[in-house]
Amino acid sequence: MSERTELSNEAVEVINAGAKSPLVLVCEHAAREIPACYDGLGLDAAARESHVAWDPGALAVARAMASDLDAVLVAGRVSRLVYDCNRPPEAPGAMPAQSEIFAIPGNASLDEAGRTERVTRYYEPFRATLAATIKRVNAPAIVTVHSFTPIYHGKPRSVEIGILHDSDTRLADAMLAAASEFTGLNVVRNAPYGPQDGVTHTLKEHGLAHGHPHVMLEIRNDLISTEAEQQQMAEMISNWLRAALERPEMSDAMKDAKP
Repeated sequence: MSERTELSNEAVEVINAGAKSPLVLVCEHAAREIPACYDGLGLDAAARESHVAWDPGALAVARAMASDLDAVLVAGRVSRLVYDCNRPPEAPGAMPAQSEIFAIPGNASLDEAGRTERVTRYYEPFRATLAATIKRVNAPAIVTVHSFTPIYHGKPRSVEIGILHDSDTRLADAMLAAASEFTGLNVVRNAPYGPQDGVTHTLKEHGLAHGHPHVMLEIRNDLISTEAEQQQMAEMISNWLRAALERPEMSDAMKDAKP
């Protein structure tokens, strides 16, 4: 199926808007773009290209999944250093002054007016667009797609794919059961991050609050560095999702969610 963008502005785009699947895919950290008005946030080119600015490979995987599953995809269009759309406005990480080993000079002295401007310009359009997209889908399930660095603060990570959830474990449980049939990858629940790290904002805001099944995927980015790897990963995870949604308890969960 060819992708079709229904909406695209500086904050968010909706891809494959006419999809028939009940899945709503989300990629909050799809882009590394820093609008010129922020002067690169004071970062050098290496930092602006690094994993602290975006989730390398995540959008490509999410796009391939949207095509494979005939699912709609909502993706952010600016760097998470400008605004992290998986964080509420009050969270320090929404506009971080420090990300891993990188200081972010353009965020260090951000005043209340500056924070409000970014919330209005980026977070609110993303949030509203995602909410409206979910509302148009009958009995939706929400899947957010992320990638993570294999080395964090100098320490290697053995996790290859994380399946994350907050207090609602239904879709995560079903996906972990499907993934258990594949023994070649290290697939772990709530790793390398979990709810304690503040990473489940989108799940809580758009899934948990309405009873929609939801899950967050974290893929180690060295596994999706090429187009072939991205396609292969998308096909594998799409198959896990199909198997998960076919479970009777998931069908009942999606029907029981409130609008």
